[in-house]
Amino acid sequence: MKKTLLIGLLAIFLIAGLLLIVFGARDVSREADPIQDRITLATTTSTEDSGLLEFILPVFTRQTGWQIDVVAVGTGAALRMGRDGDADVLLVHARNDEIRFIQDGYGAVRYDVMYNDFLVVGPQDSAIAHNSDVLQTFREIASRGLPFVSRGDDSGTHRMELSLWSAAGVDVRALPDYFAVGQGMGATLQMAYEMNAYTLTDRATWLILTRDHRISMPAVCEKAEELLNYYGVILVNPIRHPFINVEGGQAFINWIISDYAQELIGQYGLAEFGGALFTPNVGAN
Repeated sequence: MKKTLLIGLLAIFLIAGLLLIVFGARDVSREADPIQDRITLATTTSTEDSGLLEFILPVFTRQTGWQIDVVAVGTGAALRMGRDGDADVLLVHARNDEIRFIQDGYGAVRYDVMYNDFLVVGPQDSAIAHNSDVLQTFREIASRGLPFVSRGDDSGTHRMELSLWSAAGVDVRALPDYFAVGQGMGATLQMAYEMNAYTLTDRATWLILTRDHRISMPAVCEKAEELLNYYGVILVNPIRHPFINVEGGQAFINWIISDYAQELIGQYGLAEFGGALFTPNVGAN
């Protein structure tokens, strides 16, 4: 009797162990769907240089099974890729141009995703005191003949910079020490640092490069309303470009505007910098 009971107990433990292995394996498999296909995302250099994409995209792939090929360029170049059908989905930051992109029939749908802000940074011995008046800051740079490094790459940052010069009443063609370098944000910041010059940058990239000791450039002007920097996500119009990956592009949009992804974006930078580098804002506008 005891022997029979012992054998029965051993059988129960063996079955329970097998069930644990089977159901445990199923739980692990749910963490990552099978790889489905690849999506081409055209985006700005700031989302890559800031480290945001490295933070969120592995989670997207793990949860959805879609892999993303990132092409990090200026917003102007990203929009051109969309017009040419060379990308499935865009993540860019030039709202007026994005809206025009939709109106012209190149984009199927656009959603607000997040925002951060721009700031003007300069040399350690800046001739301009820290302030929050960006138009006056640009006027001072011009009137004092201070060197300024521009991205000059038709990016969202470059377009914002040109609009600020225009609003300040300054023609950049008349500035003797204005350098348009045609580079991404990280490279532009490093060039400005090496030249002891001023530049306009997004806050996230500036913080990352400062953390990595690649630059040492204090903020000269920040916290102005004109310096808010909004990002949108756009699905390229499949009617105009039938061969884009509509399913994958829409999957990325659905994910990045989801509550989960928005919370993830809001967490980026909290632990290291004491504040989020991007503020989620789906449905804000």
